[in-house]
Amino acid sequence: MAMTQETYEIKIEKVFEGPMDLLLHLIRKNEVDIYDIPIAMITEQFLEYLQWLDAMNIDYAGDFLAMASSLTHIKSRMLLPPREGEEDGEDPRMEIARPLLEYIQLKQVAEKLTARSLLDEDVFTRPDFRQEIGSEPDASVIRIGLFELIDAFQTLLNSRSSTHHIDLNEDRISVTDRISQLVDLLEAKGSMTFDELFPPAAQRDEIIVTFLAILEMAKLSLIQMVQHAGSGIIRILYL
Repeated sequence: MAMTQETYEIKIEKVFEGPMDLLLHLIRKNEVDIYDIPIAMITEQFLEYLQWLDAMNIDYAGDFLAMASSLTHIKSRMLLPPREGEEDGEDPRMEIARPLLEYIQLKQVAEKLTARSLLDEDVFTRPDFRQEIGSEPDASVIRIGLFELIDAFQTLLNSRSSTHHIDLNEDRISVTDRISQLVDLLEAKGSMTFDELFPPAAQRDEIIVTFLAILEMAKLSLIQMVQHAGSGIIRILYL
């Protein structure tokens, strides 16, 4: 069934944990020291992500705007010279570094708890997803969130032809129908790589609808997204 003049909005509060998650992603992506954050660059990238989410009709919480405001304020404080007779105080970036360090510690504890063996875990018949990704003895996978997925999606878009004009209001398959198609594919195969979900001949608007479908499926806990630590390949697992 085609969808005409329909705006589809995704709420993704369950796909990621909040603005700290994005900030941590940017710091890791740029490989910067948490005690020496290049605040201008990180602020610019943070705002670019918010603009991208807006363009994709993805609704995010006000906490992201509050974080963007804090980053912008810290950036302005760092640009201004200290007033005459005023002693140099604490680095303004510590206002971000301290809570970020606490967030990392809590995240590490949560990951350790999640990794613990569950009672009666072996009664489930679905094979370990790590076996689906690679059989190497040193193969390791990590769970990923929205922002790693956005990076993969942007790379995918850049690799496709940019000559096709994107019209989000033109007739196309609906997100609901695309979810149904992806469920059928994943039920048959168990898991697929992120790139495999986007047919090579797909138009850019079809690619966007597929991405929105993946986000909605993640929000509904229909899928799990993991990334091979060595190759960087993202795999989508049907739960």
